[in-house]
Amino acid sequence: MSPAPTTSAAGPLRLRVPGRSLVLVAGVPGAGKSTLLRGLPPRPGVRVLDSESYRNRFARVLPGTPYARVRPLVHLLHRSAAILAAAGRAPTVVVHLPATGRGLRRGALRLARATGRSAHLVWVDAAPEEAVRGQARRGRMVAGRSFARHVVRAEGVAARIADGRLDEPWAGAVVLDRGAAAHGLDLLG
Repeated sequence: MSPAPTTSAAGPLRLRVPGRSLVLVAGVPGAGKSTLLRGLPPRPGVRVLDSESYRNRFARVLPGTPYARVRPLVHLLHRSAAILAAAGRAPTVVVHLPATGRGLRRGALRLARATGRSAHLVWVDAAPEEAVRGQARRGRMVAGRSFARHVVRAEGVAARIADGRLDEPWAGAVVLDRGAAAHGLDLLG
C-alpha cells in the first residue's frame, strides 16, 4: 500500500492518485460518503459517481415512488456508469458504494485492474448510531435489516485497514471518521 495520505483537522483529506486511478469511497450507509464527495473540488479529468444522483433523478421523475421500488434500477444504473467511466478516458474515477462486503470491494479491484487503473480505497468509518443519525439528517433511512447486514459486514474493516491487515490489494487505503469526512477530499495527481 502507498504511504498514508495527508489530512488535518481543518482541511480535506489529500489523497495522491497518480495516473489512471479508481477511488472507491465506501462505508456503511449514513457514514458520510456523500458528504465527503460534496467536498471534492471539481477538477478536469476527475469523474465522480455517486448513486445519490440517480436516486434524485427518480425522485423528480417519479415523485412519491418508494425508494425500495427503484433501488434495483438505481444500483444497476450506478454500477453500469462506474464500469463505463472506468473504461473511459477520465484519468481518475471516484465511485461511491457502501462496499461493506468483501465481494463488492473485490469487484472494484477487478474493475480497476481490467481497465488499467490503480485502485484506492477511502473507508468512511462511523459507529452504527452515528450512521443512523447521518441517515436521519439526509432524510433517507435504510431499512433495519439491510442496515444491520451492512454493519455486520463492515465490522473490523477500519481496523484491518489501519493496521495493514486488509487482505485486498489496494494501491492505497485510508480510514476517515465521519468528522474528518465532513472536511472533504482533495485528489492530487
